[in-house]
Amino acid sequence: MTSSTVAGPLSKGRLTLGADAPAAPVRIERRVPGETAAAFVRHYWLPRWSLPAGASVREAVLEYPTANLVIEADTAALYRASRGLSGRALTGEGWAFGAMLWPGVAREWVGGSLRGAPPVIPLDALSVRLTDAVGVVRERLADDDADGAIAVVEAALAGLPAPDADARLVDAIVAAVESDRELRRVEQLADRFGIGVRRLQRLVAGHIGFGPKWLIQRYRLQEAAAALREPEPPALAQLAAELGYADQAHFNREFRAVVGRTPGAYAAESRLT
Repeated sequence: MTSSTVAGPLSKGRLTLGADAPAAPVRIERRVPGETAAAFVRHYWLPRWSLPAGASVREAVLEYPTANLVIEADTAALYRASRGLSGRALTGEGWAFGAMLWPGVAREWVGGSLRGAPPVIPLDALSVRLTDAVGVVRERLADDDADGAIAVVEAALAGLPAPDADARLVDAIVAAVESDRELRRVEQLADRFGIGVRRLQRLVAGHIGFGPKWLIQRYRLQEAAAALREPEPPALAQLAAELGYADQAHFNREFRAVVGRTPGAYAAESRLT
């Protein structure tokens, strides 16, 4: 069973300024999975874009700490999370089908730790048979049939064994960091789940590709960028303190290193869009 319910607001991971404006050239619809796929898929994301001849727009994404299954007109692959900012330039007209997996899922599909896995993994290298669904998904989306495309993917996922205990633990760890701003240190996170720091590091890095320190940083920067896009963003010193940074200078350095500009410059640009 598939669902056509929209899966919440604009992702905090999408940093493109003006992306949520009514006339934005790239629109992303999000759908919740049906019951069969809910053990594997956090949500589906379905972008469409239409740009005038010669125009382009660059989508900037600070990805969630998980892998995505992505099908486009000429490519299909599993993309694991990127260390820093990711994105691509879009031109003309197009679409894509994305399935954001739960953080604990991809390791089993890849057949080993994601720490050493390539950033892009062809579908035929996965343990899950998805290649047969690709052509049908393309046909459905070419006809603007999102429900049909989702149904095809969910049928391919039906009957798969449920994620194991380690996968579910990783999901819980990531959810805790996403929801609790007080989890600011790796040791706190290990204590929360009653496991050692080394086991925590192996679990998170093996399932996501990067360690728990990166995980904490990722959510802090997503929160920061979302706050800076508000019509009246908070003072930088206040925001740095709320996110657990030792001082504003540390926050500024980390934000600029990942996003490519200072928090002040990002906030100023957002008010111009």
